[in-house]
Amino acid sequence: MRVDFHTHIIPENFTELTRNLTGERWPKLERTCACGANIMVAGKVFREVTDQVWSPEKRIADMKRESVDMQVLSPIPVTFSYWAPAEEAEILARIQNDFIAETVNQYPDKFIGLGTVPLQDVERAIREMDRCIHELGLKGIEIGTNVNGNNLDDPTLIEFFEMAEKWEVPLFIHPWETLGKERMPRHNLMYTVGMPSETALAGASLILGGVIERFPKLKICFAHGGGSLPYLLPRLDQGWKVWPHLRLLNHPPSYYAKNFYFDSLVNDPINLNYLLSNFGHEKIIMGSDYPFLLREVPPGKVIDETVGLTNEQTEAMLGRNALRFLNIPVKAEV
Repeated sequence: MRVDFHTHIIPENFTELTRNLTGERWPKLERTCACGANIMVAGKVFREVTDQVWSPEKRIADMKRESVDMQVLSPIPVTFSYWAPAEEAEILARIQNDFIAETVNQYPDKFIGLGTVPLQDVERAIREMDRCIHELGLKGIEIGTNVNGNNLDDPTLIEFFEMAEKWEVPLFIHPWETLGKERMPRHNLMYTVGMPSETALAGASLILGGVIERFPKLKICFAHGGGSLPYLLPRLDQGWKVWPHLRLLNHPPSYYAKNFYFDSLVNDPINLNYLLSNFGHEKIIMGSDYPFLLREVPPGKVIDETVGLTNEQTEAMLGRNALRFLNIPVKAEV
């Protein structure tokens, strides 16, 4: 069974649903043709998309062609809108979560849903996480790598992580609002360099800020194979060793990184083998970043092309690990 853990979706009528939100910075979906649209931010094209990003039927056709049994649906990160007034961001989160839940309910054998929350207001974020998990039946929450420039170890976020651990809510951390983006307008470097670097900063902050030590049962999966985080862990360990006056942890960073999960979107079997050797196949979850241009085609390609894997390892990474991460009973794999 193949489960694509990393896919994004947006309502086709997104702009209509958000028409009462104030200000120009809200993302909008402007149709360019019958099968495409532009995501607009502040009147500028942020990203060109195809109808695969809103049409369940198109997704299901692609899944059949690419031998994917189920997709895990999550919002497009630009819609996190942590910069916005919290009450309006909560409205947008509810709109997206309702849409994802409706899509899952319409096609329960094809889709699993993740929600989004307004992290700029932790009380509202917890309230919406509660609704997502306990009312809508979503299986986890997707969050960004920072909240208005504050790293994920910011004290204001502690209660959110505490409740996520208490309620056993899996968290999918996806880069957004990347560090140094003002230096990356050319060559689409925000996507190829900025996002992996931003993810590393988020992971390092969760570790060095003591969040993982404090909440060891918290389930976290990082997009894009953890970005550059896995390859920086030896350097983080060295910093922990030589700067004892900064040390807040009982163990080196690599010890706590063993708690993390990573999607398999690393583009090369060499990189996948590095993750396998450091974290084990149980912590790798197949994800393609469907339906965007940088996605892996077909989903699971890097796993299929990695030599020396056992059938058990391959099957776990292609599907079983995703279901277990999302607390879905093993019987759902059949």
